[in-house]
Amino acid sequence: MRLYLINPFSPLIQLANVKQNRWNRYRIWKPLGLLMLAGLTPPEWEVTLIDENLETPDYAALPRPDLVGITAFTSQANRAYDIAGEFRVMGVPVVMGGIHATMCQAEALERVDCVVAGEGDGVWGQVLRDAKQGQLQRLYTAEHVDMASVKPARHDLLPGRYAFGSIQTTRGCPLNCDFCSVSAFSGNRYRQRPIDDVIREFKAVPEKRVLIVDDNLIGTTPAHIERAKDLFRAIIREKINKRWMGQVTINMADDEELMTLAAKSGCIAVYIGFESPSPEGLAELGKRYNLRNNRDFPASVRRIQRHGILIVGSFIMGLDSDEPGVGSQIAQAATHYGVDILNALILTPLPGTRLWEKMHAQDRIAATDFPRDWKYYTLSLPTALYRHFSWPQILAEMTDCDCKFYSHGKIFRRVLNSLLRRRHPFWNLVSNLSCRNNTRRAQRSVTWLHMPNTPAASAPRVGHWTEPANLEAQTVSVAAGEKPA
Repeated sequence: MRLYLINPFSPLIQLANVKQNRWNRYRIWKPLGLLMLAGLTPPEWEVTLIDENLETPDYAALPRPDLVGITAFTSQANRAYDIAGEFRVMGVPVVMGGIHATMCQAEALERVDCVVAGEGDGVWGQVLRDAKQGQLQRLYTAEHVDMASVKPARHDLLPGRYAFGSIQTTRGCPLNCDFCSVSAFSGNRYRQRPIDDVIREFKAVPEKRVLIVDDNLIGTTPAHIERAKDLFRAIIREKINKRWMGQVTINMADDEELMTLAAKSGCIAVYIGFESPSPEGLAELGKRYNLRNNRDFPASVRRIQRHGILIVGSFIMGLDSDEPGVGSQIAQAATHYGVDILNALILTPLPGTRLWEKMHAQDRIAATDFPRDWKYYTLSLPTALYRHFSWPQILAEMTDCDCKFYSHGKIFRRVLNSLLRRRHPFWNLVSNLSCRNNTRRAQRSVTWLHMPNTPAASAPRVGHWTEPANLEAQTVSVAAGEKPA
């Protein structure tokens, strides 16, 4: 039995040709979800994993499979449906899973043979047994799995193609922010994988640099943090000797032992969701956790950086509380906080989030020609009606933000600061130049067919983008949940 597991490219995030653009190797991550399914697949199935971020094959020229499995974030949905159509014409059944198919089951079921909703680990074996017997069901609804039952991923697949490997140690996020679909998919109960299992799999990752894809690696409670410390101690004790990155909350800065252990275990960078430079913006997003104890963000950033750890700071623009000039305000806040890399995003209502429900109820979701318009839901393109911005205005704010933060002078100062403090200057330089390159390419590529000129939320329904020849969206790929941590 032959099985293809496919990770589609996002049509408007052109990361597919690593050979043409040297920066792309540092902006794509292994499709860990598919690697985990491959690890659960019995040996009688011959597994081929295809990541279209590396290359897009001629599927008709490949050996005919018995089953195809496709995963997709929302911005990948169009491409996923196209692939499914190709194989269904051949008479090959197609299973689709992942966060978009889970949140948009009826839509997906119109275009594939079977949908796996939720965490596929618990039902994948049944899916394969049913497929083998020609009795594939239309819908399999998976429950949240016990993390002790999670099997190691097939890290031997797709060797030598990525700058970073991937691993997962927890699922779920207790913060439950309005804009985030992770809680809807994996729940807000913080589930932890046994540390011995994590260590065994860590050793099996062939890459020397690893992305820990947990939506919140350290959690928020004292018990969560103690577990993170135990994990870091185990990595040190077992001499894993890999550099790693992960997503955390700003509370990492409050525990000196936690930061020391993280650095000793190989941490080179953490991704932190600051989300908004204003208290009003944080309250609007449901990220009240950042408002606790009158947090001094610059001081917190410095405490983490003193341990040789780079900080990627995420901010969102287009909130109802944002006003013209927010792009410059975010760039200034990121500079004031002292983050090493800025990831600025546009407020995007993703299916399954409270933000989607709110904007849908207010008739403020503008890109609604589904499934065609899903490709614009990249987190760096406007898709809704914003209270104080038209679409051209919010894009101008994004451009202003990126140009200010990623000027040559500011990049030089950040890299020099990292060099003087021995805080991974190479990765600081690569990340800053990669983001600057992304920004410039996006600015050159965006064109419009019809643009509204009214900034109010009551603006008339907008037209569609023209198809840019080479749009490079300014977003960082985040495994597991389409959101900054």
